[in-house]
Parts: sequence; C-alpha cells; structure tokens
Amino acid sequence: MPPSVAVVTDSTASLPTGLAAEHGIVVVPLQVVVGADAFDEGSPEATPERVADALREFRPVSTSRPAPAVFLDAYRAAAAAGATDVVSVHLSGEMSGTFESAQLAARDARAEGVRVVCVDSRQVGVATGYAALTAAEVAAAGGSADEVAEAARQRAAGCSSYFYVDTLEYLRRGGRIGAAAALLGGALAVKPLLTIEDGTVSSLERVRTSSRAIARLADLAVAAAGERPVDVCVAHLASPDRATALADQLAERLADQLSGGPDGGRVWCAEIGAVLGAHVGPGMLAVCVAPRPA
Repeated sequence: MPPSVAVVTDSTASLPTGLAAEHGIVVVPLQVVVGADAFDEGSPEATPERVADALREFRPVSTSRPAPAVFLDAYRAAAAAGATDVVSVHLSGEMSGTFESAQLAARDARAEGVRVVCVDSRQVGVATGYAALTAAEVAAAGGSADEVAEAARQRAAGCSSYFYVDTLEYLRRGGRIGAAAALLGGALAVKPLLTIEDGTVSSLERVRTSSRAIARLADLAVAAAGERPVDVCVAHLASPDRATALADQLAERLADQLSGGPDGGRVWCAEIGAVLGAHVGPGMLAVCVAPRPA
C-alpha cells in the first residue's frame, strides 16, 4: 500500500530516475534553453554534455522554472493515486522561482481539496535530493505531512555543500553571483571555492591552482562530516576523472562514517543535470556532505 503522503521534488535535486522511482518520488523538470530551443531537464535533448558544449562555444544557454500548472498536474496525479497530502521539496527560493511556482500550484490544489506542504530546502542540487529522499522515507514509515516536511527541512539544514568552478563567469551570467566578484576572480586568476549559505551562493575561499582547490574540497568535506554517520556525493560537469579521484579519496578518509549507508560505504559520484550545469560551467566539481538523521 503506498504511503498517504506523496513526495514531489524538482529535477535540480539530481536524483537518478531509478532512485526516485524506488522511493516513489515524483520529479518535476525545469527547462534548459539552448539558443532558441527549450527542453525539459532529463529529456534526451537536454543532456549535461550538450549544455557544456554550448557554453564552451559561447552559445546562449538559460534555464526556466516549471509553470505552476505543471506542479498542479503532479499534485492532482498524486491525489488520484491515493495520497491524502503532498510534500513538495525544492531548491532554494533565493536561487530560482521554482519554489514560488510550487506555492502557487499548492494554493490551487488546496481549492480542489488537496493539501500540499511546500518545503524550501534553502539548498541546491544533491542536498535538495537528500532532503527529498528523507521525506520519502518518513512518508513510507507512516509520517504525517507535517512530519515529512519537517524531516526534509532538517535534512537539508544539516547538509554542507562546497564547490569549485573554473570561472565565475557562468554564475555571473545567470545572476547567481555579482559582476564585481566575477571580475575580481578573473583578474586575480584565482580558483574560487564556493558554498551555499542562507540559500544563496557564497564565496568561501580563493586558491591559486585547481589541484589546491580540489584538495581543499576534500578537507572541507572531512571537517563537515566530523565523526557522524554521513552520506556524501561528489558531483561534476564535464570533469569525470577529477570527480572520481575526489570520490575515491573521500571514501577512504570517511570510511567509518560512510559504513552502513544506502550506498554501501561508497561515495555517490555523478554528473549534474543540464539546468545546474548551465549556471556553473564545465569543470565544476562539488561535494555535498549530509549527516544521516538520528
């Protein structure tokens, strides 16, 4: 029997299709726009490779949030499948209008007798995915909508996300970081380390080389984990070798904390989707540390 609380998230949560399906999570896609063509994230036309190539070739790339009607359809479908309530978990409202679209759809769903609780994860990428997974686990255990939503908020709040980009230019183009900061980074020829703080991209450190930046990512992840049981993900765009090397290093350094987790003591390593990739650019490397719920 399916849980009475359905969980919905968006495609920036970076959940593999099989994993989302296994947990009964409905994923609503954002869109990526390459030139004059718009595609749903996750479709064969909206691949990370296509976005990376377009960015390298200086072709226009932008992204678009889902329309409220798309969320409303997802909420209606959940109710039709037997859900009494819906918890909708999304990337930071400071970074995208996706959460606003979900809220507008939730208002319309309420008028139709479907209760939807929207959760702003205040995170981006896999941290939002971990929040959605925890929400689904609590829902499967029989939790109420309010308990499911609070579990998602708590998991997201506990996550630490750090990332390295080859250039701040793509974040500047998308309005995710100020022009002055991007100009400064380029002028000094430094490699910026960034984090998510209060729902927005925040500068953390500047180092001189990419190898030093990657080493710092590892150190920051280990420090964030402490001695707690954690789940860890390494994400990248068009940088698989560096991502694999970082994941292997973290798996070794955090072996005790990773044991017993859903990935069997491994670090989850994956390429980010087209939408997030459009804002960070090729060469991006990120690590997310998510302490497991008690």
